[in-house]
Amino acid sequence: MLNLLTTTPTVAAETEMTASPIDSLAMAEQAAAQAAQEAETLSISFWDLFLSGGWLMWVLVLLAAVMIFIFVERFIAIRKATKIDNNFMNRIRDYISEGNISAAIDLCRRTDSPVARMIEKGIERIGRPMADIQNSIENVANVEVAKLEAGLPWLASISGGAPMIGFLGTVVGMVQVFIDMSANPSGGIEIQQLSAGMYVAMVTTVGGLIVGIPAYFAHNYLVARIEKLIFRMEATTIAFMDILNQPVQK
Repeated sequence: MLNLLTTTPTVAAETEMTASPIDSLAMAEQAAAQAAQEAETLSISFWDLFLSGGWLMWVLVLLAAVMIFIFVERFIAIRKATKIDNNFMNRIRDYISEGNISAAIDLCRRTDSPVARMIEKGIERIGRPMADIQNSIENVANVEVAKLEAGLPWLASISGGAPMIGFLGTVVGMVQVFIDMSANPSGGIEIQQLSAGMYVAMVTTVGGLIVGIPAYFAHNYLVARIEKLIFRMEATTIAFMDILNQPVQK
């Protein structure tokens, strides 16, 4: 009788020790499944993240499209304007030295570039005072530069305006947070209320910077290309004026 009483607790203890690892394993699997389910719930797609930014995100998308269009169009135009034959001025010098003005004008008209149009205007003014010739060349140069700079103010505006629109979204999101907090009758703060406004605040800020930073660099890059072309136009003008000061071959 004593043996039965003493062995019964031992068997029960062994049963509990055997069941304890099984229960722990089951609890661990349940916690892992719950964590995976929460991770799936918390994951958010790019489209949902975009929509959480509100209507200001569509404004930023429009500005991004305008920025890309202006940059590509101006890049192609500036690249085309900088292409010119290296022997262009040598041929102009030969024609003018030989007195063949019509051939020089024809060469300028067949060369589609701002430099060629400048030189064409200068050739057409041959016979007038040198100051008049130089002024006419400079006037054409100013017109050509203005054409190349068309659209650049828009890039400058986008580079400065897009981050400001993002900051506006930040303010709107924070206002939404405080409105939701004040509308809560219990006076407490819920995470869902905060997250809705914070999404608008943070997403629009990031979107504004994503649009504004490339626009800033694109604007500066195009300005640098135009300035490089301006220096070349000035050097060409000086070279042309030197050609006019040379004696005509007979």
